[in-house]
Amino acid sequence: MKKLLFSLLILISNIALNAQCAMCVATLETNVSEDGGSLASSLNTGILYLFLTPYVAIGVIAFLWYRTSKRNAQNKLNSSYS
Repeated sequence: MKKLLFSLLILISNIALNAQCAMCVATLETNVSEDGGSLASSLNTGILYLFLTPYVAIGVIAFLWYRTSKRNAQNKLNSSYS
């Protein structure tokens, strides 16, 4: 129970992380000061795509696995009544 509570606390806490590479930070700081951040917005959008791709892939695999297992269970049920 304590592990679950601790995990939830970590997930909902708002901790500022500095995980960007030095080149990305320097480019964004320079760009924001020059033209208002069009490159920063594009880079953030790209980061979101990179962030979501593995989760979408895992979701698709999980859905296909679920659908296949449901079909196999239904086929076993139908064949046992035949």
